[in-house]
Amino acid sequence: MATLDGVFASARAEGRAVLVGYLPAGFPSAAGGVEALLAMVRGGVDVVEVGLPYSDPLMDGPTIQAAAQRALENGTRMPEVLQAVKQVAATGTPTLVMSYWNPVERYGTHRFAAELTAAGAAGVITPDLTPDEAADAPSDWMAATDETGLGRVFLVAPSSTDARLAMTARHCRGFVYAASTMGVTGART
Repeated sequence: MATLDGVFASARAEGRAVLVGYLPAGFPSAAGGVEALLAMVRGGVDVVEVGLPYSDPLMDGPTIQAAAQRALENGTRMPEVLQAVKQVAATGTPTLVMSYWNPVERYGTHRFAAELTAAGAAGVITPDLTPDEAADAPSDWMAATDETGLGRVFLVAPSSTDARLAMTARHCRGFVYAASTMGVTGART
């Protein structure tokens, strides 16, 4: 099974970027979503991000919002996300979950980390959780990820200061998610 560190090292040695694919679990359906994620692997992605559908996306543009809404309408919840992760991770491709913080905290941070680890996940991207907030009780994401060995990926923005970049990088495990633009994700004119 490939690791995040291994994938990044291989890509670096080959002089290329790492190709990461993303899709919310449960879109366009539970089975169709898993098939689409597996098609990404067959198509050559190095890392897969499985989105945990959320009703109140803060940073997602209209395309991802619509896909997440459809996944929620299809009944996608944590068990379906964990099942999708398990099936994709079984290919040996590093698989991460991208989730807003509220569903993680509501589910239970230690439970979430343990169940993701059991499903074979390599890590979690938390776009709305900062490293300075990640160690706060009662959630203590740092401890939960340390206990399980899950990668923890925080975001930096184009406006991040050098000090903020350095602090975030120190707390990430796997990689740092560097947003390329300010604002929501998606196409621009």
